[in-house]
Amino acid sequence: MAHEPNPSRDALHVMPDQHVPGAFVVHGGGVDHSFVDLDDPTRVEFPYMERITELFDAWAPRGQRLRVIHVGGAGMTLARYLAHTRPSSAQIVLEPDAELTAEVRREIPLPRHSGIKVRPVDGRTGLRAMPDDYADIIVVDAFRQLSVPGELVTVQAAGELARVLRPDGVVAMNVTDHVPFGWTHRVLAGFAGLLPELAVNSETATLRGRRAGNLVLLASRRELPRDELMHSVDTVVFPSRWIFGAELDSWRGRAEPFDDAEPHNSPVPSRSRTHFE
Repeated sequence: MAHEPNPSRDALHVMPDQHVPGAFVVHGGGVDHSFVDLDDPTRVEFPYMERITELFDAWAPRGQRLRVIHVGGAGMTLARYLAHTRPSSAQIVLEPDAELTAEVRREIPLPRHSGIKVRPVDGRTGLRAMPDDYADIIVVDAFRQLSVPGELVTVQAAGELARVLRPDGVVAMNVTDHVPFGWTHRVLAGFAGLLPELAVNSETATLRGRRAGNLVLLASRRELPRDELMHSVDTVVFPSRWIFGAELDSWRGRAEPFDDAEPHNSPVPSRSRTHFE
């Protein structure tokens, strides 16, 4: 999660995990933002991160070299997963909180020769500096005080993501919302004309309106691996569902995309199992 440097009590810090010996969390604002197990980088803990790692494995075989951009870093859980499963991959993390990055490097250091490069810039600034058709995968998992920054979900931001993405690449975005999901519908509208292969995943309880929660959005020009993704959630502890195709078109309706002239941060969940990377 990208987090604006903040000296208040909401600032993020690395702490030992209370339940897993030898593991750590990045904590702040009353919630955990990252989980890191140095002994097992494939243990990502948060359900939404499990959905994204399942996308990684369905998108490209383990061991294949990838070029990946992470908009938001915090503990760099997903970057560590890729460094472990695809050791030759080149990864760029855009994380503006340089103090947090220094603490992460000190307390839960990245593996040697991980291929992970951290740039102390916000997402839009970092993306503008990237060349066209660069990334196989872009992960957007960035929050500012428990909200997804509005400037990352406008139609112009989607255009920047589409420009940097390779023709057969995919964007995976973690957001938070609650019924009736009007904010998420507008985010999807921004992608629809640029990366038309879309999908949404969330826990069933969130989709049914029982609580706010995380939603994973996928956007690509390439056909998404529906069967593999749907099979992956068959036996998860907290039931979740993927929405694709005509069902997704109906679900998101005719929402208008957000614009840089009037961006909107995501709703702040008041009571949920929401996680913030």
